[in-house]
Formats: sequence, C-alpha cells, structure tokens
Amino acid sequence: MPNRANYLYCLCFLLLGLSACGNYEKVLKSNDINYKLTKANEYFDKKDFVHASELYQGLLPVVKGTKNFEPMYYKYAYSYYNMKDYLSASYHFKNFVDFFPSSKEAEECEFMHAVSLYKMSPKYSLEQTNTIKAMEAMQSYINTHPGSKRIVEANTYIDEARQKLEMKDAGAAKLYYNINQFKAAAVAFKSVNHSYPESASSDYYQYMVIKSYYYFAKASVPEKQEERFTSCLSAYQEFKQTYPASKYNSDAEKYQSLATNYLKKLRNEHQ
Repeated sequence: MPNRANYLYCLCFLLLGLSACGNYEKVLKSNDINYKLTKANEYFDKKDFVHASELYQGLLPVVKGTKNFEPMYYKYAYSYYNMKDYLSASYHFKNFVDFFPSSKEAEECEFMHAVSLYKMSPKYSLEQTNTIKAMEAMQSYINTHPGSKRIVEANTYIDEARQKLEMKDAGAAKLYYNINQFKAAAVAFKSVNHSYPESASSDYYQYMVIKSYYYFAKASVPEKQEERFTSCLSAYQEFKQTYPASKYNSDAEKYQSLATNYLKKLRNEHQ
C-alpha cells in the first residue's frame, strides 16, 4: 500500500511538472507581447527566475523604447542576481544605470552593480581582480552618492574586500619567509604594512620585517652582514617606537639582541 501511495504521488508530481512545462512553452511561443510580459512578471514574483529571465530576454527588442522597458529591465537584472549569475547581473545593473540615469532605481542599480562584482570576488588565496573592481565600484558609488542610506553597507563591503587583499599580500610575504627568501620577505612585509597601516596585524608585519632582515643578514656573505644586521636593528627601532605595547615585544627584543651581538663580533674582527 505505501508503495502504491508513493507511485501515485510521483505520478501526480510528474504530471504537474509536465503541465507547467507545457504552459511555459505556450507562453514562449505566444505573439502577444502583453501576455508574455505579464507571465514573465508572474514567474519573477514566484521566484522562477530562469523562466522569467528567458522571457524578458526575448522581449527586450520589442519592449525597448516603451514605458514597460524600464521596469522590465530592472527585473531582468535582478533575475540574474537571484540566479547567482553575478557576471550577467553586474552587466545588466550597469546597463540599467546607463539606460535610465534619471530613474528612481538608478542609485540602487549602481549599488547592485558593485555588489554583484563583490559577489564574484574569490577566496583570498586566488587572483583578486574582481575584488579590486568591486572596491573601485563601491568607492565610485560612495563618491557619487555621499548621502545614500547604503553608505554604511558600501563601506562594509570595501572593508571586507580590503581585508581579503591584505590576507592575499600577507600570505605572499609569509610564503617568501617560509621558503627562506628572506630579503623578499622583508620587502613584502614592509609593503603590506605600508599598504594597510590601520591593520590589527601591523605590529606582526613589522616584527616579521625584523626577523626577515635578521635571517637575511645571517645567511649573507661576511662583507654584507654588517649592513644587513644594521637594517634589522633599524627595523627593530621602528617597531619599538610604533608598537610599544605589542605582544611581539619580547621576541623582537631577542632578534635585536642577536643582531647586536653579531654586529659587535663583526666590528671586533675588523679591528
């Protein structure tokens, strides 16, 4: 008996699916523009964005230039966004702004263009072109609409994107350190610290500059060591002045002491 009930349920579900497909094919083949637009909007309202977008796409050439074009294109862009096709969504939100710059929806679509770009931003370890594009689009939105209710949200997106870029750059610097490319590591950590001065990890980056210079000097030929240990001590002085309460203070002092002792030994040998 349960198997029969399951069979009837599946059969009903299949028949409903076939009926829905048949109805959509009927709409798709119709030459009645108003009917197709009405049905497209119904699909959109029911969150059937695939069918809605397909109908909207077919209507674009015939609706363009009419009073229906603006509201239809607005939903067309959102159809892609809701399907998580963020590349298409960013394109169509940008088009909406270009097509209807005076629309009451133009500001929202400019913001959604930037949001769509952000949604394409990959994890920090991957190439970050889309993250940079999203930041630029968000900043452009902020500059153009300084009084917008979306400013706080836009700044949050920028902060998140910036954090992702910081993680990418810091990861590259740490990789140099891990493969014993200490000069490159020192330069990279200095660059990260310069690029993200407000970072909560800025003291760590400067501490890693100290360590990198220390091991770079230690691995150098004798005639280059004095200059390079001096760079390590200079990095330590900057660290001490800038981050007097850092949790890395004791470790930084250890490298400062080691570098100082090496310098004393080198200078004694030169006497």
